[in-house]
Amino acid sequence: MSSRDEFGAFLIGFLVGGLTGAVASLLLAPQSGEETRTVIKERAIELKDKASETAEDVYSKAEFAANDAVKRAEELLKEAKSKAVEAKEKGVQLVEEQKTKLSKKITAETSSDAPAEVEL
Repeated sequence: MSSRDEFGAFLIGFLVGGLTGAVASLLLAPQSGEETRTVIKERAIELKDKASETAEDVYSKAEFAANDAVKRAEELLKEAKSKAVEAKEKGVQLVEEQKTKLSKKITAETSSDAPAEVEL
């Protein structure tokens, strides 16, 4: 997340610096008012195009990251489900084993006269 914040700060600084430099160069250039307005208009169009390209690039990167996160979440969900099924099967198996052991102990106890201890 930190690298994204740094990139955003860099992008804003780049745009502000570019605008500041463009305005300073236009104000200090020895041109007529009409020429200056034409240059400002051209620069504004260029900056608009660059901003549009940058926004499209950021949007496509964000879309790719979102799709990647969805795929990863689906993989993790599938993995968690399979582990839950495995754990349930193990639990059922252990319960059955304990029932069998208990049943054998009870049978052994009822068939002999002496009481036997039940181990689990």
